[in-house]
Amino acid sequence: MSTDETPRERVHPDAPAIEIRDLHKSFGDHEVLKGISLTVRPGEVVCVIGPSGSGKSTLLRSVNLLEEPTSGQILIEGIDILDPEVDVDRVRTRIGMVFQQFNLFPHMTVLGNLCLAQQRVLGRSRAEAEQVARDNLVKVGLADREDAYPAHLSGGQQQRVAIARSLSMNPDMMLFDEPTSALDPELVGDVLEVMRTLAHEGMTMMVVTHEMGFAREVGSRLIFMDDGLVVEEGDPREVLANPQEPRTQAFLSKVL
Repeated sequence: MSTDETPRERVHPDAPAIEIRDLHKSFGDHEVLKGISLTVRPGEVVCVIGPSGSGKSTLLRSVNLLEEPTSGQILIEGIDILDPEVDVDRVRTRIGMVFQQFNLFPHMTVLGNLCLAQQRVLGRSRAEAEQVARDNLVKVGLADREDAYPAHLSGGQQQRVAIARSLSMNPDMMLFDEPTSALDPELVGDVLEVMRTLAHEGMTMMVVTHEMGFAREVGSRLIFMDDGLVVEEGDPREVLANPQEPRTQAFLSKVL
């Protein structure tokens, strides 16, 4: 194991992994997030569900400042990333993110895709980056595809490569933005199995998903969002089986 793979010292060891306080986000006159507050503890798998347009992806993208919040606070392991004095790029290295689209470089092999950011951002040597990459390709079940190009992989394989690429940066937590929504149904299971393994290994995760079975089985907590607000949250099995809020009930009656 490389020195980069050892656990990083946390500035505030007792702080939540993610703490969001009264988060607002507007695009022009359209307010998408209307005062979100939530906490994710280390090792938790928090699944976020809700109708399209409810603000789920905007919330997730705000956590690592892919979207700039209008107001509020976001603390990553106790560090306020909206503080102008904070090195946001350094904090971002603690957060892996997997999107709906795979965002792989088509002209690079699988191994090249996994090594690029390791070398440029973390300063690893090529040999070290390749070893970390190969270890993570084993983890996602693609050890035999390191020389393949993205165009020669299925969508599910490309998404697993994207997960391995994020893991190769040695993140403290992972954000998943509907990682299976662009996949054919028969390819979803392999991706969810990788995520299930990460959860069992103790990876802190926020997952925006439509996969209710995954949320029920793997989630530590379920959050239902609608119209830019957290409407209901709790144990996934309890919320899915017996939702308390009428908006949650109406949504789940259509998707379960």
